[in-house]
Amino acid sequence: MRKNWLFVMGSLTGVGLTLLVTGPQSSHLIARATAAGADTYSQLNLFGEVFERVKADYVEKPDDSKLIEGAINGMVTSLDPHSRYMNDKAWREMQETTSGEFGGLGIEVTMEDGLVKVVAPIDDTPAAKAGIMSGDLITQIDGEAVQGLTLEQAVNKMKGAADTKTKLTIVRKGKDQPFDVSITREIIRVKPVRYHTEGGDIGYIRITSFNEQTTDGLHKAISDIEKQIPQEKLAGFVVDLRNNPGGLLDQAVSVSGSFLPRGEVVSTRGRNPEETQRFTARGGDLTKGKPMVVLINGGSASASEIVAGALHDHKRATLVGTRSFGKGSVQTIIPLGAGNGALALTTARYFTPSGHSIQAQGITPDIEILQDVPDDLKGRADTKGEASMRGHLSAEGKEQTGSQSYVPPDEKDDKALHAAYNILRGTTVNAGVPLAPKQTVPN
Repeated sequence: MRKNWLFVMGSLTGVGLTLLVTGPQSSHLIARATAAGADTYSQLNLFGEVFERVKADYVEKPDDSKLIEGAINGMVTSLDPHSRYMNDKAWREMQETTSGEFGGLGIEVTMEDGLVKVVAPIDDTPAAKAGIMSGDLITQIDGEAVQGLTLEQAVNKMKGAADTKTKLTIVRKGKDQPFDVSITREIIRVKPVRYHTEGGDIGYIRITSFNEQTTDGLHKAISDIEKQIPQEKLAGFVVDLRNNPGGLLDQAVSVSGSFLPRGEVVSTRGRNPEETQRFTARGGDLTKGKPMVVLINGGSASASEIVAGALHDHKRATLVGTRSFGKGSVQTIIPLGAGNGALALTTARYFTPSGHSIQAQGITPDIEILQDVPDDLKGRADTKGEASMRGHLSAEGKEQTGSQSYVPPDEKDDKALHAAYNILRGTTVNAGVPLAPKQTVPN
């Protein structure tokens, strides 16, 4: 059913583009306007007239394909911050990125007020090593202003062959002047899961992104930890989702299913009731019901919020940290045919198993822990969140924005992490926040 729906959407989009391109067929458009809405077709006629006028009278001969691509970008980006058109090159590069290997700097970015905003640097990448921080605004790339570029165009400029350099001009809250950062590109092989044992009784698992390798990496982490710590000594697991910007929906579902014996993980609800979809846990709880603490913060977005929300609603984990980002919308990728790229269109909202909408509200932790921020970073350790983004989808309730996203580089200074360890060891007791799994959410 889903494939058919996507196919229909792709077909409708193709028809729409044909109408936009074939401006001269004005008589047919006018004839249909009476039945299909005069205002819409009047605007299409207006577009056709402007397109022809630009082609005929612009001071230099324009490139027709660039005019059309610019028009499409303008239409799609006017919808919300996450819908976008990808030309063929950008579409291929996105496929490379989700596979977990690409050439570039290693930062997750979004567009805000015409500038590129860093959501989070990826661990152990050139950007992270160069000191790029969540919340940084990139105003120039190699001396060229970002203003006026689409997100894909800006990302493409930052990507490139390994061992080549690029210079980013950064505006950072708390800094009086913009500053330049020179970064040498590398082949980015994103290892989405890192793990270790702590004190001989706790397994620590950090998930940095949700790409095609995430679930396999998680399964290996759980298996290795259980080999290192006998079941009778294993107090539980800490799953660290802080500053994880998200990724693939199917990976979020399968990661959640690795900790749940059964039950709903997330539902997506579109404009029409019949478009509602429910995704359920299928893999079985690989941890055999061991207690869990999940760490989240202002940089935990999208797929991270799905996992945190599912484990929280099923009483499977205690959430510790600060409120998450609030990116609760679904982008469906709609290929537009050979050579035409693809459309990433916001088609639905995410809801946790209990029916809580993530959009512009985020996930609130059971236990809020604020980190001690160094003096030189004070005022720059918060992420504004989805609710602060221009054109965002409104929340179904009170919008929440702004949350701390700072994570100390040294684990000994990480208050949230130590709180998680204490909870699992029984040192800290929080009444009403169960650690053992209790399936209270109906399937």
